[in-house]
Amino acid sequence: MSRIVIILGSESDMPIADQVTGVLDESGEKYDLQVISAHRDPEKLDDYLKKSDAFVFIAIAGLSAALPGVIASKTDKPVIGVPVSKKLGGLDALLSIVQMPPGVPVACVGIDDGKNAAHLAMRMLGICYNNA
Repeated sequence: MSRIVIILGSESDMPIADQVTGVLDESGEKYDLQVISAHRDPEKLDDYLKKSDAFVFIAIAGLSAALPGVIASKTDKPVIGVPVSKKLGGLDALLSIVQMPPGVPVACVGIDDGKNAAHLAMRMLGICYNNA
């Protein structure tokens, strides 16, 4: 079982995912890595989320950066969004991730900051397990 799932909207986001997996590999934390676009393959995303037993999702996305919000709308688990600097220096993605409607919370780390997403996910898991 992987407690952390990393979902990329596109293969082009892999350099940011490599930051996340580097931190998780160093800590020994298990994870699952998927490339699933919220726009191009919404059925595959729905199916994956329904079957996942993860505790935390890390969603890496650029441009419209809809992926973190879509995931958050379909699960009650924490979602961490990582905006990617594809256009406008990543500000478009950052604003898309942080401006979620009420009831659809998404935590957001800095632009292209996969390392902090991994550290935040591990802290969330630590808090969950220390209070259990």
